Amino acid sequence: MNRYCFCLQVRPERLDEYVERHRAVWPDMQAALRDAGWHNYSLFLRGDGLLIGYVEADDLEATRQAMAATEVNARWQSEMTEFFAGADDGTADGRPPDESFVLLPEIFHLTPSTED
Repeated sequence: MNRYCFCLQVRPERLDEYVERHRAVWPDMQAALRDAGWHNYSLFLRGDGLLIGYVEADDLEATRQAMAATEVNARWQSEMTEFFAGADDGTADGRPPDESFVLLPEIFHLTPSTED
């Protein structure tokens, strides 16, 4: 299983609403993520809007393609686009958030010791 980390920028004036929306992610969206192969998926949000995502998957591109093929993802991305900086200023090239995040390279991972 591969580990992936990505970042996006949430509009600072929309942070509270963004957090609230993620307290109630639609059950069919959660099921679609699981079915597409997303594992241990987490989002972390800094006070200035920096959003960091972490997910484990066998193949991130395959999981992204599987999600792109679902109707629920199209609805979710449509509703989430307005929360992100770059959605209307050209920096996201008009793409939805799940297609415009920046992958961060892993530079260190603490592996379990042989004593664990």
